[in-house]
Amino acid sequence: MLSRVAESVYWMSRYVERAENVARFVDVNYNLTLGDGAPLEEQWSPLVYTTGDHQDFEERYSGPSRENVLRFLLFDAKNPNSIFSCVGNAREAARSVREVLPSGIWEHLNRFYLLVKNASNKDGPIAEPYDFCDSVRMASNLMIGIQESSMLHDEAWSFVRAGRFIERADKASRIVDVQYFLLLPKVGDVGSTIDVIRWSSLLKSADALNMYRQTHGRLAPEKVAQFLILDPIFPRSIRFCVAQVADCLQRMEQAGQAIEDLPSVRAVTQLQARLDEITIEQIIDQGMHAFIDHVQGALNQLGISIHSDYFSKQTTRLRVHGQSQKSQPASQVQA
Repeated sequence: MLSRVAESVYWMSRYVERAENVARFVDVNYNLTLGDGAPLEEQWSPLVYTTGDHQDFEERYSGPSRENVLRFLLFDAKNPNSIFSCVGNAREAARSVREVLPSGIWEHLNRFYLLVKNASNKDGPIAEPYDFCDSVRMASNLMIGIQESSMLHDEAWSFVRAGRFIERADKASRIVDVQYFLLLPKVGDVGSTIDVIRWSSLLKSADALNMYRQTHGRLAPEKVAQFLILDPIFPRSIRFCVAQVADCLQRMEQAGQAIEDLPSVRAVTQLQARLDEITIEQIIDQGMHAFIDHVQGALNQLGISIHSDYFSKQTTRLRVHGQSQKSQPASQVQA
């Protein structure tokens, strides 16, 4: 398959996953502030830091009010990581390779884009973001269902999955990093109603609350962090996501080069081994922020290696149905 096609479906998947995760971040903060409550209004500022776009936000907005943060994250066309921008970029990536995608994917992305565009055109303050964010999450999940049920499980499908799980791991690391210390309660808050609400909302942002309770029972900060970082079978934990990326890359090969020699495979194998071996006690001892910084750096390097191995080299060959075909130079889709 052409590296141009591989790159387009990879970024299509990443952008859809990114839009869903932004919707999750907004939803958890909306729950934490109980809609409009003043006592936890300061939660809206860390939300911008979670997405990594705080410098852009500070340059263009007067302050981290609820309305400003929602407008920036949901509908700001100048923010490349807003839901509006992500869905538009996913649609454009899919449009460029319509001929290789099932028609259901293109049709669904069009409906998804129109849903977001229509919501962005409404005047006035954003009164109830929950309904919109829920629609975004459902649209993203439907997209995954269409991909799994209608795409050939070939190289294109592997790139779709690799993009989704790299993006999911990155956003999981960001929300754990920002929220973990933000939510660590004062001594007097431990076990209180507000303490339970905070940790429950964090788990809900990853659809993890019920699964966490089945596994660990009572809410505890270190166990929540362990579940979201190191659980081997929860599909939104960092460890699970990295394992899925490793599986995707091992399905693909470059002509004339052993799979284990690829920088992207070495990068994901090293990160996977690190997550398999470390314990939550070791993470806390070395510092949660330092560990998450390491994980995010490794994920960024993995993304660079995937681009170098599969999308940018003119000599790249991707095998399709037992036959290799020389690719054309790929036009990079910017994150």
